[in-house]
Amino acid sequence: MNLEELPLARQIDYVFRQLEDELTNAVAGTVTIHIRNNAIGKYGIRHNPIEFRNGMAEHTERGLTAAQVMAFRQMAIDALRYKRSWTHGEIMYDFSVRPHAKSWTASVQYESNYNMASGMFRYQSPGKHKHLRETN
Repeated sequence: MNLEELPLARQIDYVFRQLEDELTNAVAGTVTIHIRNNAIGKYGIRHNPIEFRNGMAEHTERGLTAAQVMAFRQMAIDALRYKRSWTHGEIMYDFSVRPHAKSWTASVQYESNYNMASGMFRYQSPGKHKHLRETN
């Protein structure tokens, strides 16, 4: 069975399982998923910038725990109920860890894409069918 044949929720579950190692200990960022014909094409994580001072990385904050990554994956799947009827676009999940509050937050953003070439008609230039007009 191809990944494209799976329901979108199962595909999102698969993506988050593939990104689990990268998400664990990540402090903040965006998981981006590109969708075409209700099938996931490419996906990845855009991490928030890592600060360097005097040539040394400042890594004082703790990122997502394994349990939080599992909860994030479930939230991503549950958020699909807000996706409407579109089949092409992007889903972006922003996340950040709040170490002092010992919590994390996430939000989802959907972007639908449409293509005029796949519509029921194509734009015809005004002069192309001039010979079909009635003349008086």
